[in-house]
Amino acid sequence: MEIQYVIINFIILVAIVVLAGRKTIKRIFGGRLEKINKALDEAEEIEKLEMPVFEPVSQEIIEDTDTEEVLKAKANVEEKINSIKAFGEREYSEIHRQMIEDARKELFSVMKENVVKLFSYEKYANEIKALDAQVVDAILADIRLTDGDMSYLKHHDVLYVTVTSAFPLEKELVDKIDKATTKLLDSVGGKTSLWVLEDNTLIGGLKLRIGDTVYDGTVSEELYHFEKNMNHEPIMDDDTVSLLIQEFTQKAEEFRPKIHKYQLGRVISVSDGICWMDGLADIMYGEVVEFECGEKGMVLDIQQNRIGCVIFGEFAHIESYSRVRRVGRIASVPVGDALLGRVVDALGKPIDAMGYLPYEKRRPIEFKAPAILDRSPVNSPLHTGIKAIDALVPIGKGQRELIIGDRQTGKTAIAIDTIINQKGKNTICIYVAIGQKETLVAEIKEKLQAKGAMDYTTIIAVPASASAALQYIAPFSGAAMAEHFMYEGKDVLIVYDDLSKHAVAYRELSLLLHRPSGREAYPGDIFYLHSRLLERAAHLSDELGGGSITALPIIETLAGDISAYIPTNVISITDGQIFLDAELFNEGQRPAINVGLSVSRVGGAAQSPVMKKVSASLRTRLAQYRELAEFMQFGSDIDDATKATLEAGKRLTEALKQGRYSPIADELQTVLIYAVSEGYAKNVEVKDMERFEKELYRFFEAEKAELSLKVKSAKKLDDTLKTELNKALDEFIERF
Repeated sequence: MEIQYVIINFIILVAIVVLAGRKTIKRIFGGRLEKINKALDEAEEIEKLEMPVFEPVSQEIIEDTDTEEVLKAKANVEEKINSIKAFGEREYSEIHRQMIEDARKELFSVMKENVVKLFSYEKYANEIKALDAQVVDAILADIRLTDGDMSYLKHHDVLYVTVTSAFPLEKELVDKIDKATTKLLDSVGGKTSLWVLEDNTLIGGLKLRIGDTVYDGTVSEELYHFEKNMNHEPIMDDDTVSLLIQEFTQKAEEFRPKIHKYQLGRVISVSDGICWMDGLADIMYGEVVEFECGEKGMVLDIQQNRIGCVIFGEFAHIESYSRVRRVGRIASVPVGDALLGRVVDALGKPIDAMGYLPYEKRRPIEFKAPAILDRSPVNSPLHTGIKAIDALVPIGKGQRELIIGDRQTGKTAIAIDTIINQKGKNTICIYVAIGQKETLVAEIKEKLQAKGAMDYTTIIAVPASASAALQYIAPFSGAAMAEHFMYEGKDVLIVYDDLSKHAVAYRELSLLLHRPSGREAYPGDIFYLHSRLLERAAHLSDELGGGSITALPIIETLAGDISAYIPTNVISITDGQIFLDAELFNEGQRPAINVGLSVSRVGGAAQSPVMKKVSASLRTRLAQYRELAEFMQFGSDIDDATKATLEAGKRLTEALKQGRYSPIADELQTVLIYAVSEGYAKNVEVKDMERFEKELYRFFEAEKAELSLKVKSAKKLDDTLKTELNKALDEFIERF
């Protein structure tokens, strides 16, 4: 409920405009601005930079300085010049952002200091009393009993009511509150016990607590929300300080106290990142709570007499019997175009030293998956650029394709190659690194940047050192970011690397929450955990925009055991799996895809018509080759037909090999597989197959570009197209 207070409005306005006003602020920052500019002028004499604006400001420069410190600042700026040369505008942006952030904090500090001072003036005593009366009237007009209060009264006769004010309350106001709360409790057969307290940290106004619900009309509460909602976007302008003062003053003049309604609970105990609380009877599963120390957590367990919460940050500062507050929303993350090209944590906070993230929307991390009638069939291919996958286990937009295998078999490499291959294909990519080494994530980011893939990619990095709570929510945060784009009609690729570590994090949280454990100590709802995550990947109907989320979850196996608990769970949820074999990997097969155990349940629906035709018999021929190769280990004599099958299999196997970070266009893949399948490589030595492949690509890109486009767009592999392909391949073989 919003209340406009004429009196408090006057007080705040005086505090800002008269006592702390523009002249005061300009005096505080103006002197520093002169010192900053002086240091920058001296730095410019050292060396000129090819940058339109150059304001590298460190913490040392912002502080009050004397002549000696200005000289130190000069040396610091010179050092910054060298660093900016290395890191460019990103470094400059971060320095500038930090300056603005520090300035905003000091402006708020000045405002708060003067508001506190103003409420200590005796001449405003009558106005403060009038303010208390207005707050009481506003609260009593809105006071209600919650479901939690009614439940409490079933087992207890008395409901405690506490009134806390910054200044002593008039007896008439206390009696008024007592009468109103007594009447409210009488209507439901309960009694009240009224407590009246004073707390000068509230600055002004008062708050009333009935049961777990707090009606807060204090100045301190409004200042809390003012600081929380301050603009954090940097001001990139030559007249930064003036604009900053103007921005802040406008916001301050709009300052209006309100009645804030929230619920409070109590911390029972906290350990190992888990907090047990009581109270908060109306709280929801997945809701965010805030502790007195400022840390936040999320509710994951609701019992009759207590609530279990996982803590996102440090828990050492959370004390037993301290208060915990409902935030009033389900855990959410920023979404939108601003996240593209950024590295963020599980909460959507930037961790890439690129400064402020100017997002406009947030989205809950938990969201209901699209209904069956809201989905369309998966019939459009999502090209990975990897021959063995696009030909044998094709992936469609909206599909969930599992990548599974032992550690160090190339699972992440397949996912990253797929992301790189989406360049220019209007597909947004999200890579969720769960429990991975920070060095690995940095390497992946560097490679994606080098390939130009970060322009359409967001990385959510939650390293192994992060809490189990953050590792748990990371894939759900990624799904929320992906859903934003999907419901805008866009195609999204999301990689979960990996869900094995995610399951381990959830098991840790569940054991700490004292939930019953099942197979391999995992909780009974582990299947539901991954199913509600992966079911959010879909191809939406045209009525909903036709967007899609394609999910590539990764699972790590131990000694190739795909029958373990987590692998079997995820296999049953997904639309197929790509199994990477450690033996094939050690034999030099890259990617090490076991064709026999890999499958795509979407199948040919996610392939181009020509690729579907030329790869139709590929799986059978590879299986025959593998079988004969194993048989030949016994040294048996073979006939000419068997020998020919073996030789063709060797060349086909070589043709499907592919190095990292080298995706291949779909039409070139089609041409290669057609050439090998039709015997054009039969006279090529196995060791020369790599050269054969590269030269074939160059030939079709340089001299047969029109034919390549025809292969790409053709609706079927008819006789005319076959004739053209054969003619072109004959020409190539003559030159090779």
